[in-house]
Amino acid sequence: MTKTQLDLEDDRTGARQSVTESQPHSSCPECDGQIVHDDEHGETTCEECGLVLNENSIDHGPEWRAFHNDEKDEKSRVGAPTTKLMHDKGLSTTIGWQDKDAYGQSISTRKRARLQRLRTWDERFRTKDAHERNLKQALGEISRMASALDIPDPVRETAGALYRRAVENDLLPGRSIEGMATASLYGAARQHGTPRPLSEFAEVSRVEKIRIQRAYRYASRELGLEIEPVDPLEYIPQFASALDVSDEAIRQARDLLTTAMEVGAHSGKSPAGLAAAAIYAATHLTNEQLTQETVSDAAHVSMVTIRNRYQELLEVYAEEGYA
Repeated sequence: MTKTQLDLEDDRTGARQSVTESQPHSSCPECDGQIVHDDEHGETTCEECGLVLNENSIDHGPEWRAFHNDEKDEKSRVGAPTTKLMHDKGLSTTIGWQDKDAYGQSISTRKRARLQRLRTWDERFRTKDAHERNLKQALGEISRMASALDIPDPVRETAGALYRRAVENDLLPGRSIEGMATASLYGAARQHGTPRPLSEFAEVSRVEKIRIQRAYRYASRELGLEIEPVDPLEYIPQFASALDVSDEAIRQARDLLTTAMEVGAHSGKSPAGLAAAAIYAATHLTNEQLTQETVSDAAHVSMVTIRNRYQELLEVYAEEGYA
């Protein structure tokens, strides 16, 4: 047999093997035993002799879990995860802003103008009606304010869900989109146990503080939001981080607030004001001595509030025998 004939024979043998490997086996080709599939290791083996027929098989199942049929229908194996921060939940496509082709080269002026027209029509088709335009504007505002305040993603998602509930319950008529969006973000922060003073939201919002308060009060009542009153102790970590105070001062501020709360001295007072006053008083007790102006700027609480609450906290602390 010549070399050419040997090569042809090897090619035929390899082809027969590839066809055999590609076709699923109903029984083992060696011992005629039963074939089993090990999904955990991605292998197809013979139960009798242990022959491995296929390894590193592709898992065609989903990479997520679903606990009911509706949840299973909503999920997909492809595309980016859905988000409440987009009016279409992130299911639509977006034409990129770069005027380049698939090879990274700049396109001609004529094609650039055509691509710009496509972007314009794509943007119009993504918001088909007033409802979607409303959501797009509001969710964009929530993302902008959350970025300015460095609010984490879970809080942003909750804010988007709250605003959608407000729209579904027809709470928008008579109120501004920006006001309800800010109220949703404020309520989401409180629900996650990371409250911020309302004045912080007012600084980055496009509406006044009083309108945010009214929108939040209305949405909380109509949507039945079960949000407990803010604990002043929840403000201590963020104020202490902004002011860079010592651990000893943080412990002292917690002691001052805990003592005041035990005797009910915190009732009817602003939690943020109490926390700022506790930080200010604690730094004086630990000889760090921050000024009222410094604490006021970091906590977004007026110096008058800090001065009044600070004196009340020290009086209660002394009456309880801690001073």
